[in-house]
Amino acid sequence: MSKPVLGISVGDPAGVGPEITLKALDRADVYRECVPVVYADRVVLEDALAVTGKRFVLNPVKNPNEADGVQGTIDYVDPGVLRKGDYAYGTVGAKSGDASFQYVISAIKDAMAGDTVGVVTGPINKEAINLAGHHYAGHTEIFAEYTGTKNYGMLLSSGNLNVIHVTTHVSMREVCDLLTKERVLNTIRLADLALRLMGKEPRRIGVAGFNAHASENGLFGGEEAKGIIPAIEAAAVEGLDVAGPVPPDTVFVKALGGQFDVVVAMYHDQGHIPLKLCGFRMDPVTGLYSQMSGINTTIGLPIIRTSVDHGTAFGKAGKNRANEESMVDALKLAVTFAQNGRRLKG
Repeated sequence: MSKPVLGISVGDPAGVGPEITLKALDRADVYRECVPVVYADRVVLEDALAVTGKRFVLNPVKNPNEADGVQGTIDYVDPGVLRKGDYAYGTVGAKSGDASFQYVISAIKDAMAGDTVGVVTGPINKEAINLAGHHYAGHTEIFAEYTGTKNYGMLLSSGNLNVIHVTTHVSMREVCDLLTKERVLNTIRLADLALRLMGKEPRRIGVAGFNAHASENGLFGGEEAKGIIPAIEAAAVEGLDVAGPVPPDTVFVKALGGQFDVVVAMYHDQGHIPLKLCGFRMDPVTGLYSQMSGINTTIGLPIIRTSVDHGTAFGKAGKNRANEESMVDALKLAVTFAQNGRRLKG
C-alpha cells in the first residue's frame, strides 16, 4: 500500500507545537510510514528551526499532492496568517490563536477533499482561539463542525490503556443530565469502532459507573439505572463485548490488567486522570515533565484525527525543552487508523 499522506497542524505558534513537530519529523521511522505535510506560516517554522537547531529544507506546497515526502525536507502549506513579531513564545495572543485555528481548518479542508487521509494536531490554547473570535471548547468541537459530524467521541490512549468519553467539556452538574441511554450507547458503539480501527481483537469494552461504587444499586445516585445500565444492555443485544457499570475506582486497574481493551468514561477528568498518570512523568527534583506520552483522537469523523495529549506548555516554549514523544505516537496511530480503515472499507 502507498504511504498515507497526513496533515500536521502545528497548534499555537507561541507554544511547543512547532518545536515538537520538527523534532518528530527528524525521525526516519516517521517517514518510513507516512508522508507528513505541515500546516504553518513560514515564519513559525523558521523560528522553530532556530529554537531546535535543526536543519531542514522548507518546501512550500499549495496542495499536499505536491509534497516530496523526503526526510530532511519539511513540506508545508502556508495559510499566510502571521508575520515576524506577531507572536511571542509563552504568551497568549489573539494573533497566534487565530493562526492555530486557520492551520487546523486548512488541514481539515484538505482532508475532506481527499488530499490527505487525516490530520494530526499540535496543541492549541483555548483562551487564544477565543480571543481571536473562534468560540470553541477545543479541537474536538472544531473537527465536528467542519466535518459536519454529530456523533463523535474523544478517545485517549497511552500504552495499553484506551479511554473514550461520554461527555467532555461541560460542568459536572451538566454531566448528570447528559448521561442518557442514547448518549452512553453511542459512545459504546464508538468505542467498538475505535478498537476496530486499532486492529484489536477481541474488542472488550468496560463501562465505568458515574457514582461511587457505580451507585451501589441506587444507594448513591440514579445515573446508572437511568442511562448507563440500559445502554450496556442494549449494546450487549447488538453483539458488542461490553461489561459494567464497573466502579470507577477499579475499572482502569482492570483495563491495565488486561480485562478490557477500552474504558467508556462518563466525564472528562474520570478518563483524563488515569491516562495522564500512565503517560506523564514529572522529575521530582526539577519539577519538569520527563515524559509526556499519550494520544488524543476523535472517533466517528469521516477523516482521521489524532493529536498530542498535552497542552501548549508555554513555560517550555522557545527553550528547546519539549518532548516530541506524544507527537510521534499520534502520527503512528494515524497511520494505523489509515491502514485498518482501508481494510474496513474494503
